[in-house]
Amino acid sequence: MMKNKIESALFGLAIGDALGVPVEFESRTYLKQNPVTDMFGFGTHHQPAGTWSDDSSLAFCLAESLCSGYDLNDIARNFVKWYSGNLWTPHGRVFDIGIATQHAVLNIAKGHQPDLCGGFSESDNGNGSLMRILPLLFYLQNEKDIEVIYQKVKEVSSITHAHFRSVFACFIYMVYCLEILKDKDKFEAYKNMQFVLSEFLQGKSFNPREIGLFDKILKNDISKYEETDIQSSGYVLHSLEASFWCFLNSDSYEETVLKAVNLGEDTDTTGAIAGGLAGMYYGIDAIPKKWIDKLVRTNDIKDLAERLSNRI
Repeated sequence: MMKNKIESALFGLAIGDALGVPVEFESRTYLKQNPVTDMFGFGTHHQPAGTWSDDSSLAFCLAESLCSGYDLNDIARNFVKWYSGNLWTPHGRVFDIGIATQHAVLNIAKGHQPDLCGGFSESDNGNGSLMRILPLLFYLQNEKDIEVIYQKVKEVSSITHAHFRSVFACFIYMVYCLEILKDKDKFEAYKNMQFVLSEFLQGKSFNPREIGLFDKILKNDISKYEETDIQSSGYVLHSLEASFWCFLNSDSYEETVLKAVNLGEDTDTTGAIAGGLAGMYYGIDAIPKKWIDKLVRTNDIKDLAERLSNRI
């Protein structure tokens, strides 16, 4: 049962990513006129159809490390192994990497403490930790202490993105995914996530301005916003909002990821984050087989899912 959840999450993430790779940086206006309706190749990065980006690579690196237990140094080392081209690249080389992630990986390679390698400034709030955090869910699935969950999410995010905003976005995503993992309806899970976060924030001394940035998700209902109110840039808050919006306003895996990709801009990452959620929620059988068949390294991903499920 858990193997199926892990497999559907990993494939859901990677397929959403691969759908977005060819149109990364295209505008929403362009995609309204030329919508993505199926998996295709080349485009922005000149990659064959089914190629996933750094989003999936780093998520798989995290999952690979978790197969041996939780070790922050090992996770960080895997990121360096990926950057050098040896681990979880789709075709043996890195073709896409965010600036903040690149700086962090170079810091790791110099021997710096992993959770001090990510940027701490307000300008360091790209979506590079949110896009890869999903496998941590399966390590945390039986953890009852919300403080422990927050601490682990903070550590793993901080390898590349250490500012509170990035950490908290990852935390919100993780809490929502934990609710989805309980086989709850996605709207019930959303309300539960809001309640858990409200309880968690009681008595905390976090900067209220920072917490207020998440009001669309935590105090309102993100699904009720118009598409024009949803942005899809590489900024972590936009990615979180867009992914939740697409997931809650769709009725299938396919609809979720196509909606995400066709928002434009950071198409692969919105597709990956929303796709991970939708894959886990709707299950592997709901993901179009033609997309799974086109995906790069499908057997390796299945093997990774099995090894992680055996560890969990």
